[in-house]
Order: sequence, then structure tokens, then C-alpha cells
Amino acid sequence: MMSSRPLPASEKPRQTALVTGAGRRVGRAIAVALGARGMRVAVHYHGAEAGARETVREIERAGGAGVTVRADLRKAGAPAQLVREAVDRLGSLDVLVNSAAVMIRTPFDDVTEEIWDEIFALNLRAPFFCAQAASRRMPDGGVIINIADLAAFESWTGYIPHGASKAGVVHMTRALAKRLAPRLRVNAIAPGAVLLPDEWTAADAERLIGTTPLARLGSPDDVTQAVLYLIDADYVTGQTIIVDGGRHVR
Repeated sequence: MMSSRPLPASEKPRQTALVTGAGRRVGRAIAVALGARGMRVAVHYHGAEAGARETVREIERAGGAGVTVRADLRKAGAPAQLVREAVDRLGSLDVLVNSAAVMIRTPFDDVTEEIWDEIFALNLRAPFFCAQAASRRMPDGGVIINIADLAAFESWTGYIPHGASKAGVVHMTRALAKRLAPRLRVNAIAPGAVLLPDEWTAADAERLIGTTPLARLGSPDDVTQAVLYLIDADYVTGQTIIVDGGRHVR
């Protein structure tokens, strides 16, 4: 049964995790995959409350335990408050997955300062301050995984602020890995076409398939496999794993 109370000691398996943006899409898949490992997961959401509650139900059906935590990560101070609440609810924190992000089509002439700041606040500033706060709550070691994007490595002229913010995530991952070693490991995953934007058409999907070396779209499961690998890979830090069916080498 879904709960909003702290989880008692009798319900605590070995690891705990906070997944931001876990009310929908890839964030939900990651949270459920961690729950399937028997982990206790704090499911962060901002607007997708119903989705976050469904994520918790899926976690519990998978054999884990979950609680929902709400925060608008675009606001100053919200990341630290989110981590604090997650630790209060879970009792500890072993894994942070920074998945919350926005991907907005922004043609060059339509980009405004407000749009730029909103994208960077959620896509880059929030993961940094979530990581900063989490590092202070992981005295015995832990893992931070940032969800970047293939756009960090390509020039998508219709998504310049998005791509720039995700390139920042890749740089931040390397720098945090160096700064927080050896106590914490920090890595990133850069998905390609694993889950298309809601507004994209079947023709868009076929175009992507035709220009992808593996000749198919991916799925959120492809990202969760990389997440689970990075949690277990004790000798890997500062890396960004590109999960794109080979598009970056096409």
C-alpha cells in the first residue's frame, strides 16, 4: 500500500534512492527498476502527482517500496530541501538519479532570456545542487547518476538551450566525479531516441529509425540497464554512457 510516512526499519533493504522527475517517462522507468531490486525509492515530481503515485504503485508491485516527494526544482533552495525530505523519509541515501528535465523546441529566433533561464534552471542548475546536497548526506559513499542527452554531443539547431544545458551536465559529471572521489562515484547517461517527445509523429520516428545504425528506436529499459550497471560498476566514475543505438557514430 502506498504511503507518505517514513518507512520503518523493518521495511528497509540495503539501498535507498532518490530519482528526480520520476512521475513519468524515463524517470518512472528508472525508479521502478530500482524498486525491482528491492530498493526504497523517493519518487520526486513537480506537476505529475498522479504519475508519481502510479510510479510508487509500480515500485511496490515490483517488490520495492516508495514514497512521493514534491518540489519545483527550478526554484532556489528546492534541490537541497528535496534531498533533505527524501533522507528524512527514507532514513538514508545511497543513490541519486538526476532525471528531471525539460526538452522544449526552441527555434533560434524564438529563444528568450526567460526560456533560456527556465531550461538551465531545471536541466543543469538543479542537478548540481541536488548532487551538492546529496553528497553531504552520503558519508559512507554512494552513487550519483545524471541523465544527460545525445544533444550534448550533437548540434540540434532547434534545441540550442537544451543541448547546451545537457553539455553542461556532461562537464559537471566529470568535475563532480573528480571532486567527490573516492567517496562517491558520479557518472552520466546520454540517451538518444529511447522515448520520443509526445508531439513527434510516426514520420519522425521512421526518420530516426532510418538514420540509426541499429535500425530501431530504443526504450526506457535501455536507459535503466545503464543505470543498474553504473550503480554496480565500482571502478567507473566520471563517464557518460551514450545509449542511442549508434546515432552518434552514424
